[in-house]
Parts: sequence; C-alpha cells; structure tokens
Amino acid sequence: MTDEHIQRRLAAVMAADVVGYSRLMETDEAGTLAALKSRRKQVLQPLVARHHGRVFKVTGDGVMVEFASAVNALQCAVDVQHAMAAANAALPEKLRIVLRIGVNLGDVMVEGSDLYGDGVNIAARLETTAEPGGILISGTIYDHVRNKIEVGFEDLGAQAVKNIALPVRIYRVSGTPPVVISTFKTIADKPSIAVLPFTNMSSDPEQEYFADGLAEDLITDLSKVPGLLVIARNSTFAYKGRSVDVRSVARDLRVRYVLEGSVRREKARVRINAQLIDATDSSHLWADRFDRDLADVFLLQDEVVHTIVSALSGVLPGAVTFSTRRTASLEAYDLFVRGRVLVIQSPESNRAAPPLLERAIELDPGFADAHAWLSMSHHFAWAYWLDAPERHHSLALAAARRAVSLDPENAVAHAILGDVLIYDGKPDEGAAELAMALRINPNHADAWAFLGQLKAFEGEAIEGIGHLRHAIRLNPHPPGWYYWLLGLAQYAAGQYADAVETLRHEATHRLGSQRILAASLARLGHMEEAKEEAREFLALNPSFSIQHWASTQPFRHQADRQHFIDGYEDAGLPR
Repeated sequence: MTDEHIQRRLAAVMAADVVGYSRLMETDEAGTLAALKSRRKQVLQPLVARHHGRVFKVTGDGVMVEFASAVNALQCAVDVQHAMAAANAALPEKLRIVLRIGVNLGDVMVEGSDLYGDGVNIAARLETTAEPGGILISGTIYDHVRNKIEVGFEDLGAQAVKNIALPVRIYRVSGTPPVVISTFKTIADKPSIAVLPFTNMSSDPEQEYFADGLAEDLITDLSKVPGLLVIARNSTFAYKGRSVDVRSVARDLRVRYVLEGSVRREKARVRINAQLIDATDSSHLWADRFDRDLADVFLLQDEVVHTIVSALSGVLPGAVTFSTRRTASLEAYDLFVRGRVLVIQSPESNRAAPPLLERAIELDPGFADAHAWLSMSHHFAWAYWLDAPERHHSLALAAARRAVSLDPENAVAHAILGDVLIYDGKPDEGAAELAMALRINPNHADAWAFLGQLKAFEGEAIEGIGHLRHAIRLNPHPPGWYYWLLGLAQYAAGQYADAVETLRHEATHRLGSQRILAASLARLGHMEEAKEEAREFLALNPSFSIQHWASTQPFRHQADRQHFIDGYEDAGLPR
C-alpha cells in the first residue's frame, strides 16, 4: 500500500481484553465461549451502539472499537466495566469474565473495515498494562475528557511503549468498580512455585555459573513432583541480578511460593542458604543452611528438593520426590552447566556450547544430561537458527537417542528427541517422545512448545496455539523461539495479524522467524513492510531459498506447506 493510497482519520480507539482467558478456557472451554458470546451480545454491543462506536476487530478474547468522540470512547469503557462487574456479581471468582481496557486518541490508517497504525497500537499497549477491571487512557484522551466524565484520573507519567518512538503519557481511570482477583491464583489451580536464581556469595565471581546451575537443577527436580506447578528457568532467571520484592515476583509469575537463596563455594566446601516463602502473606514456610563437602553437592540437591516438598506437605498431600541420575564428576558438571546456559542464549553463544558439553561427556560418558543438551545445541543450530550444516541433524539425533538410553526418565532428552524425530519425518514417533517427556515432567514448557509446533505441522494449528500458550504460561518470560513457534502456528491458522504481533516481539524479531513475519504482512496486504522484513531477513540469511526450506519442513499436508510457500513468494523471498 503506497502512501498516496492510504486513507487516514483521527479516531478514539478502545481496546478490551479478557483477563486470564487461557485459564478460563482450560477450566471450561464450552462454558467460557458461551459466556463471552453472551457478554458481547448483552453488554458490549448495546453499549457500543449507545455511544456511537464501531467494532472493527474481534479476537478470541478481545475487541477493538472505534469512536469519533474521545468522550464517547471513555464513557463507553466506564459503562462496560460497570456492566461487567454487575454481570459477575453472582458468579464464583473462577467463572467471572473480567476485562482490561485501554483507550487512545490518535491518527489511524484505514483499510477496508479495519484500522491500523500507532493510534490503534497505543490503545492495545495500554490495555495489556491495565489492571483487571481497570482502564488506562493516553494523554490525548485525557486532554479531551477531563471535567466531562464523572471519574477520577491518576497521572502515571510519560512511559515508554513498545514499538512507539516517543513516550506516552498515561492516566489510570478511577471510579470504575473494584475487581478483586486473587493475586496468587495458580495457573492450573494447584500449588505453584518459582525458584529464583541463587546469589553467588563466593569470593570468585567465576562461580556464578555454579550457583545458576544449582538453581536450574532444583527447578528441573521440582518440576517432576506430582501436583506442583513450577515456573521454567528462563522466566525466573529474568530476575537475576535484580533486587526484587517476592510478592511482585509472585504476581508477575502467578505463583504462590517462591524459593530464594545463596551459594558459597570455597575450595572443597559448599554452603547453600535457602528459604521458601508463601507470597500471599510473605511468611517463611521453611529456611535452612546446608554445609557440605563439595563432593556431596549432588546428594545435597536431592536433600533440598525433599525438604521443600516436605514443607509443602499441607498443600501437596502424598507428594513424593524422584531420584535424578546425576554425574559423579564435579568437573564434568562444571563444564555441563557452563555449556547448558550457552545453548539457549542466542545463535552466537550456542556455537560455543558443543566443545564444553563434549568435554563433559569425555569425562563422564554416562552423563545423560550432557548428551541431551548437546543434542539440543545441534538441533537448534540446524532446524531453527539456520546456523549449521545438514550433518548437525544426524548429530542431534544420535545424541538424543544416547541420552534417552542412558536415562529413560530424562524429560529433556525425550523432548528434544521428539522434536528431532519430527524434523526427521517421523511425526508419530516424535509425538510419542513428547508425550513421554510430559508424563515425566508435566511442567516441561519446551515440550509443550514443541507439541504446539507439531500440531501446526499436522494441520491442527488452533490446537497448536493452545499448547504454545500453555508453554508461555509455564514460562512467562520465554526465549525467543517460543514466539517464533507461536507465530508459525498463528500463520498456519490464518491469524496473520496475531502472527505479526507475536513475531515483532523483540526476543524473536531478528531470528529466522522474520521470514514468517514477512509472509504474514504480505498476507495482510502490507507489501512494502513485508518486502522490507524479507530484505532484512535475507541480509542475515543470504543463502536462504524457499525450495530448500520447504524440503526440510515436516508438514503432513502439502497444502499447509504451500500456504507458507505462497506467503514467502508474496513477500519477495527467493525461490
């Protein structure tokens, strides 16, 4: 679309979205869909009509509405929140449908019945930041509505908004009905915990990796405890090096319990201080100090996990812990934890991981975790980051099979073997391995993400999106490839606008997923943007060809493969 053909107008945009939509769908999919349909018909549509608005976009759990008047837009938002509160009053909390709302006044681009541009994007960003039951507005709305509506305003100051060049002044609207949502509702109505990265108290800053490795292994071990939901490492380590408030962490990650601690490693001794906190009231359920010989560090990990589970016995009746196969070589473990963290950081860091993992295997050939993560390193380099030759696929397959043979209860090994088998043209075997990984560790976010991708390849993209959303709930601050796979599934489902939003996330935008972003933009008719994204992608991946890519992708149906090919061609990627 060229500039001379773009239609523009000034509009007030209201963006509304359901809080905890995935949780509601997980609890009662049919009931949630019926309730949403009822609320739209009985609450939203009449109020939008009364205030002379126009719905221009509806997603599964959200809606975008255009108004010619800023006053009408805000009054509609306030009335919607009051009506939703009244409709929720007689319902139990778990069945209530609660909205967040953002309102902005700005210039928008018109394409058919849809609207685009910063005027829309700012409203959407305000909505995602609003509290449950709350409304946030931009300064442009505030300038037009102050003293015209009987609500109060709290000035939150100018704030940076993602993908918007200049800060946006934001106001919180008061005078809407208070909404009480339990801060510590778990993701799946079961006890939940986040293990924060341990503080390195050693005199040697090089021991940072050792402290990180212990915390990560505790996360893995706790994830296997039946009935306990455990947040993934990538999300808890987002707080590394920061002074944090436990209650804020719990709210962010939607957990009730938080484990934090420190590690001091000196010569042949190691000391761990740890405390388990109930974030609902900041009470300490348990705190202890462990002083051990360094040679006993692996037994110490088992002891800490057992102690935590015992402390949670009131909410985890009958829970048991499982022994984990660990290396007996401290030197091999040191190499392993150094290599493991490199695998998941970036394509560049991943190149440095195999030598460390291979050396760990030389020291302990039976070290299953080292084989599993070596497989992941080879697989990601080849399948996702386009950063390795074809032989890495066979290396990944061999390492994953070796890991599974050494430790049949290793969820990481089964998960990565599953994804490698999918790319090897064996989707049924891959699905079986992913199922095994999730039996061993239902909290394995990576396995859920791989399963979501598989569903997209199998022609069941909507189901795949659900699995990927679940993976992100388990890992709220995931690595970029989660967004990549979610964008892939959204494109496969024809949800191009959602795919664009997902694939523009800063964690994935400059990875290989940029080709799917280009295709999504092309499908929306934004050809100049699509071609620019394609040019940027090719600058980083000059050897890419659609034909080679298509030959490596494990789609079950040719029509699904062709769907991507057509999008790539429309975006200008080379055959």
